Amino acid sequence: MNSKIRTSLAAALALGAGTALALAAPLAANAHVGVESTETAAGAYTVLSFGIPHGCGESPTTRLTFTMPEGVDRVSPTVNPGWTIEKVVEQLDAPKKDSHGAQITERVSAVVYTAVTPLPSELRDVISLSTQLPADAAGETLAFPVLQECAEGRTDWSEVAADGEAEPEHPAPAITVTEASGDGHGHAAEADASAEHASDTAGSSVAAETGSDDVVARVLAVGGLVVGTVGVVLAVTARRGRKQA
Repeated sequence: MNSKIRTSLAAALALGAGTALALAAPLAANAHVGVESTETAAGAYTVLSFGIPHGCGESPTTRLTFTMPEGVDRVSPTVNPGWTIEKVVEQLDAPKKDSHGAQITERVSAVVYTAVTPLPSELRDVISLSTQLPADAAGETLAFPVLQECAEGRTDWSEVAADGEAEPEHPAPAITVTEASGDGHGHAAEADASAEHASDTAGSSVAAETGSDDVVARVLAVGGLVVGTVGVVLAVTARRGRKQA
């Protein structure tokens, strides 16, 4: 293989690699369902915002089922024009008192969002749920499994990795509960969460939820541009070599 052919082949490979890396960037940014919370203190009221990406290849999403962990009893789903909403209620094994001293005998075990029009795979949405975190859960990680059903297929985001293990293929969205703050009942946090939700919860949650994934996406994109640039330089060099010959 002469030097001209080798140079042209290297240029083609570089251009191909650059294109692949650039295309991989948006895929990395939408890798899995994530969650961000406006408040993480034990006993506090919080708004959980779930970023919903593609989950079944190119098949559109038709339904999302959010399962609540033990200790999360009451949930207020945020209205989303693109979805209908249903609460799944279950009876408690034994009655208990909430943070206001009222006795409760049932809890919201899941919330189901059904798409009015299936969500295309190339689009994403944010679903927000308001709830109170368990008062005795400081230091614990709460997982919120999400079953993403599509026109064809489904993805169950419910896997939880043990300490020290790598992230599973379909991780459940999760938050870590911190020490209690405020007056012990989360009223201040409730007010803050409501105000934030009324203004721009969705927008800020999207940015926060994709923050870590965006780092990977940017690295891939920059890598793709660099490799692509090298390919262009090699291609120009090869073309000039042929003209001179």
